[in-house]
Amino acid sequence: MKKIFFVSLALSASLFAADNDLVMATTTSTDNTGLLDAIYPAYKAETGVDIKWTAVGTGAALKLGENCDADILFVHSPKVEKEFVEKGFGVDRTPVMYNDFILIADKSIAPKFKGKDLKG
Repeated sequence: MKKIFFVSLALSASLFAADNDLVMATTTSTDNTGLLDAIYPAYKAETGVDIKWTAVGTGAALKLGENCDADILFVHSPKVEKEFVEKGFGVDRTPVMYNDFILIADKSIAPKFKGKDLKG
């Protein structure tokens, strides 16, 4: 996953390298994972580009992108992201991560989930 993230950011960095800052709008859940804090030093060392990010909800992050207040968005609403690009506010949508939820429970509740779309 990190390689995809670095590739996406590296491409963005080349587009915005003139001012040597990359402004990212991300979701609070992504920021709360600590992922950005963990990979930022390596990215800065490799590219020399400083990332400044703000953590907000997906809708607010998309609005920042729409208003050109962010160079790159790190959000998680595939349908809305595709619409954002289709409307001309973004140039590319690259999936970077996904959530994987695992239900751990007694087998006796398994019939409650039979036939349900658990990927939706």
